Amino acid sequence: MTVRPRAADGRRLLVAFGATGDLMQRKLLPAVYALARDDPPDRPRWAILGTARRPLDDGTFRRQGIAALVAAGAATEAAAARWAASGLRYQPLGRESAADYRALAARIAEVEAELDLPGDRILYLALPYDALPGVLEGLRSAGLTRSRGYTRVVIEKPFGRDLASARLLNRRLHRSFAERQIYRIDHYLGKETVQNLLVFRFANMLFESVWSRDRVDHVEITVAEELGVEERAGYFDRAGVVRDMVQSHLTQLLCLAAMEVPSSMGADEVRNEKVKVLRSIAPLRPEDVVRGQYRAGTVGGRRVRGYREEDGIARGSRTETFAAIRLQLKNWRWQGIPFLLRTGKRLPHKSTQIVVCFRTPPVWFFPRSSAAVVAANRLTITLQPDEGFELAFEVKQPGHDIRLQTERLHFRYGEAFGPLPDAYQTLLVDVARGDPTLFVRADEVEAAWRVYDPILRRPGRLHPYPAGSWGPPAAERLARRAGADWSAP
Repeated sequence: MTVRPRAADGRRLLVAFGATGDLMQRKLLPAVYALARDDPPDRPRWAILGTARRPLDDGTFRRQGIAALVAAGAATEAAAARWAASGLRYQPLGRESAADYRALAARIAEVEAELDLPGDRILYLALPYDALPGVLEGLRSAGLTRSRGYTRVVIEKPFGRDLASARLLNRRLHRSFAERQIYRIDHYLGKETVQNLLVFRFANMLFESVWSRDRVDHVEITVAEELGVEERAGYFDRAGVVRDMVQSHLTQLLCLAAMEVPSSMGADEVRNEKVKVLRSIAPLRPEDVVRGQYRAGTVGGRRVRGYREEDGIARGSRTETFAAIRLQLKNWRWQGIPFLLRTGKRLPHKSTQIVVCFRTPPVWFFPRSSAAVVAANRLTITLQPDEGFELAFEVKQPGHDIRLQTERLHFRYGEAFGPLPDAYQTLLVDVARGDPTLFVRADEVEAAWRVYDPILRRPGRLHPYPAGSWGPPAAERLARRAGADWSAP
């Protein structure tokens, strides 16, 4: 049985820009279907009007949507077809002229009248950064930034390419939308295990009482991907993992792991504390960063090509597919404690983990032997694929001699609750409810870019690493300089 978040009350129209793209087919469409599949055909709570440049009609778009739902395992063909008949429509944007946007506005009004919708709209911009200015201007010129209900706009990451572009995009957004209408989405924040970080920390005095420089030696955050660039070569070669992963996903995990207790669970209170973390990060130095690029190797028993041999990648590309970064937070709780961030493509397997490595106790009275070496306690928070928590601690092996052994206590979400809801489902419900807690605010996204702008402007050396490894040796040296070793995911 699939677990689903409770859908928001009311009925709305989701206008999906970039509706023929990969994100729509793989993520957004299955998420909306999961929220709407039990609705009466004549009164859907979630209806989609897709739009893109391709000259499709409703029937063709529905057939593509049905195929995407079946391919994703979200529905049988018959069930997908029943929902698509009322839930899916399409309006081409052509050359994105003023006339095209006026035609889109007319089609939106037509669909809302046909389905008797109250005028609540979600404009979902699943578009690359350079396409956003034209779309925002088109929406404004056609009067689509307001409606008789609410109008909310969702922007996919990465939000800009650097600090300057993020600031410019924020200014352009604010010409047409108030900040309360804007939802900058990072799907990692929709994962139950990511949200549970706050509960885990602040509802358990056992952990919050040791969550500081007094007891913690260092913190590791790893987002490992087994896949290469796949179908995203054109985008990825212009972005790299610092823009694509570090500035967004890993930095959001850092904020939740390091933030102070908010005064309430209100959206601004939570996001205020995240911004404080970002503003406390010390300027990055060249020695704090390792960039890598995968070469040919073996992943999962399969021989794979190097990055520069992938289809669509420039043969002399200097784009990084791996990054390891050492960050220091200049605040009371974390002064002097390194935060180690690591992410890469073509690593041994997919894994997302936060590892809190505690200090080694000052034990001196055990016998001097390898069997009596005291290992530091480690708390491993696994966000995917086997979501849960694991605490490593020391015990004595039975017998006369003092022999220590590391054992583990663990909790698994799947064992306790069954399958977890999809992150996009959770985030779409929050947009519909008008709850921006799990979305990135304007000042937050700019503060995150400010951290990484120096290494984007002066990227430095690119270290090769074989596909199927955990990155270049320089990443191990980076950890050792911080007095740490990377934990094995």
